[in-house]
Parts: sequence; C-alpha cells; structure tokens
Amino acid sequence: MEVMALVIDDRVWTREERDALPADGSRYELIDGALVVTPSPKPLHQWACSGVYDALRAACPADLKVLWAPLDVTVAADTVVQPDVFVVGRGQVSPEAITGVPLLVVEVLSPSTQIVDRNLKRRRYEGARIRSYWLFDPETATLTAYELEADGHYQLVAEVTRDQMWTASQPFPVTIRPADLLA
Repeated sequence: MEVMALVIDDRVWTREERDALPADGSRYELIDGALVVTPSPKPLHQWACSGVYDALRAACPADLKVLWAPLDVTVAADTVVQPDVFVVGRGQVSPEAITGVPLLVVEVLSPSTQIVDRNLKRRRYEGARIRSYWLFDPETATLTAYELEADGHYQLVAEVTRDQMWTASQPFPVTIRPADLLA
C-alpha cells in the first residue's frame, strides 16, 4: 500500500517553518500556505523522471536549462514547490536559487501524488502563469500537456499514450513518445 501525499492545512505555514522541517526523505512543499508532505518516490517514478529529463535535455536549446527535484521553485511568497522536472531560462539559475517561474513544469504522477498534481498544483501553476504544464503517468505511459492561453487558463494541447508521438512547441520543439520515457 502506497502512502498518500498529505496536505496539512490546519494553519498557514511560512517558508521558514517549512525549511526548518527535518530532512527525513519526504518532500515538503508549500502551496498557498498549505504544507504538502509527499513520501519518498518509488523506483518507477524516478525512472519516469529520468526519461522525461533525458528527452527534454536532448532537445533543450543553449539558452534554457532542464532541472529536476528536489530543488525549490518559489512560485509566490506562500508557494514553494519542487517540480519533478522543469525548464527555466539559464539567467534564472544561480548557485543559490531559481528566480522567477519555470517555462515548463512536468509532474510525474504516482498514486500518492496524482490528486495534488492534477488539481492543487495545476491551479497554482496556472495562477502563476507557468506557460506549459505536463503530467506524465508512468502506469499508463500517458503524457497530458497543457499550455497557458491568453485568458490565463490552461488549454489541453495533447494527450498521448505509449507509442503515439507528439511534438511540443513550448518551451522548445521536442518530440515525445511516452513509451520512450520508460525505456
């Protein structure tokens, strides 16, 4: 039985309180002041993350950088997340921190995180105006991609499974075949 992500929302947490929590293998994220605690990932999740990273890294232009969790991304004063994989401009990366919001965030779903990833994080990323948001489900080898429209809402631009191919245009052209992300 997999432990689920837990949203501790009985009070508003600060970044300083989150940063003071123990390094115990859990991922601690702050979303709109709520503390979200996620257990350590399973091997399938990490395998999928590395597949997504490799696919993006292979096509990434020199002015952008592909990074992965655990690494804090401050979306707002009350929101500090650790996306599984994300793309930022090289100028957004310093030895100490990421500044601004990513151009693309990819969350790899697991039974313990998919409710948070599909709902809470999607709304928060949309509100932060992150241009592209992808969800990859390694159980079904399905990639779901959203892009931010002019009205500030995400629009579904692709949902591909296993051997289907899709070429993203944002934040850079990259062709994805979900089965390859698990190879």
